[in-house]
Amino acid sequence: MLQTFLPLLLMTFLITLFIVLMQFLWKFIDQMVGKGLTIGVLGELFFYAALTFVPMALPLAILLASLMTFGNLGERFELTAMKASGISLLRTMRPLIISIALIAIGAFFFQNNVLPIAQTKMWTLFYSIRQKSPEVEIPEGVFYDQIPGYNLYVEKKDRETGTLHTMMIYDVSKGFENARIILADSGRMSITEDKTHLFLRLWDGEQFENLRESNGGASKAGVPYRRESFDIKEILVPFDANFNRLDEAGMRNQFVGKDLVRLRQSIDSINRRVDSIGNNYADMILNASRLDTDIPSTREMRRKNPDPHMTQAPSEAARNIDIDSLLSGKGDNALRTSILQQALAKAKRNYQDYEFKSMAMEDDRKNIRRHEIELMKKFTLSFACLIFFFIGAPLGAIIRKGGLGTPIVISVLLFIAYYIIDNSGYKLARDGRWEVWQGIWLSSAVLLPLGIFLTYKAVNDSAVFNADAYKIFFRRLTGKMKREMTLKEVFMNDIDPATALQLLEAFDTSFKTVMYDYDRSNIFRRMWLRLCNIGGISSLQGEMNRVIVYLSDANDAKVIHYLNRYPFDVRFNKKSRQEIENATLRLIEIFSRQQNQ
Repeated sequence: MLQTFLPLLLMTFLITLFIVLMQFLWKFIDQMVGKGLTIGVLGELFFYAALTFVPMALPLAILLASLMTFGNLGERFELTAMKASGISLLRTMRPLIISIALIAIGAFFFQNNVLPIAQTKMWTLFYSIRQKSPEVEIPEGVFYDQIPGYNLYVEKKDRETGTLHTMMIYDVSKGFENARIILADSGRMSITEDKTHLFLRLWDGEQFENLRESNGGASKAGVPYRRESFDIKEILVPFDANFNRLDEAGMRNQFVGKDLVRLRQSIDSINRRVDSIGNNYADMILNASRLDTDIPSTREMRRKNPDPHMTQAPSEAARNIDIDSLLSGKGDNALRTSILQQALAKAKRNYQDYEFKSMAMEDDRKNIRRHEIELMKKFTLSFACLIFFFIGAPLGAIIRKGGLGTPIVISVLLFIAYYIIDNSGYKLARDGRWEVWQGIWLSSAVLLPLGIFLTYKAVNDSAVFNADAYKIFFRRLTGKMKREMTLKEVFMNDIDPATALQLLEAFDTSFKTVMYDYDRSNIFRRMWLRLCNIGGISSLQGEMNRVIVYLSDANDAKVIHYLNRYPFDVRFNKKSRQEIENATLRLIEIFSRQQNQ
């Protein structure tokens, strides 16, 4: 089993890793093209990106490899031979279960020890590439604005000599009001050896320069300018074309660059800071005065005078101002207006202040959630590997299709469903709409029952993809299933009318007793009987089946007709009761006549 499974796992892992790596390339290719990056830099970026995408590729590879392995065994009837020789499916899966368990443990240590380093290096290198200036490739007939502070226009280029014809250069490096415009018949461009400047050599042109800066900020009507004609002019333009790596320390302190221990420490420290700031804000709200007047707050009054019967502030202003009378329209209108304006202004200031503070605290809470998400993801990869194995292996044993066709289609569909659910849960947890553990473990909680169901079905050789079995199940569930018994050509047993009457009358008595008890019950007992009366219903079902089995050997077409009128299941609904009562009554009449004859 291991010799079959492990090579397939390695092959599928490399294929899926290549696919997700190409997805990363097409997503960010516009930020890497045209910057003159060396093969070494691009190779280093793709290496770290490949390590970063292992958590996405590994579960899919396990799913596809297990599907192909057990699909091939089922297609070649090797699983059938194993079961015929007494080897169960779980025993066949045992070495692979141990291998997947070891892979899951290794995936945890990879997530905790390797992935933070890979993510730190990848994102640091990626942001370094984004900040690198593009290679200068000036197009014909359009303005080129990739040189900071300059716009260049070239009407035509001679690709053999590198000469640029009919050039216009707008220099706004000192601001738009101090712009400089250069027109030239032709020119050439090169870069200095240290790759920090562009060197322009221009021929036969003119230069127009605004002298507002040298004129001390004169008005628009009096701004002087300078016009210069030249045969040859050389310009040195600052342009850093080197590749400068950013410091990894900043990314290492982010949540993507931390292991399990550092994540827990960061979560605890941020929680303590949020709690401390929240307590300070609460004390500020409790101790703050409500109005910008000399009237102190009730908390201040009680702190200065602990007498519980105190009703007035000790200040002179508090004894002279009756707030209730002012707000009710009595007293000095000017004083009331002043107090209300002060209260409104202070309420607005407090609202803006607390809104800013709440935004700052929400940033901390979001940071906590991101750390908790990264902490949970250390465990979800290992669990996903186990779940996808227990989905792929039983599914391969059930469908019994090997090769790449059917397993790839099923694997892709299952992984798309997993990715959608996982991404939805991640966004709900990131935005704080769900608890972090609920969002991150959502995909595992959804797929775990599927793995258990498929494993159970595969171990018991159940027909999972048999459409007729599901049709029969739903017909029986809705009561639409009809019996299709026919008159036998050969009769193995003779039907004794007395025995048949005894069975029918006993069943009829039991049926009427249960139904009578049901009709006399209140609504709550009826609900209980429908849901939980397993004993009574199962007993009736057994008696009805015994009657049908015994009478199925009858050589009378009418008996077979009425046996087909019995429903598959005994129910409390009106239609089922009528069918059972009518069929039982007709059969009793038939066998009563036979006994009398």
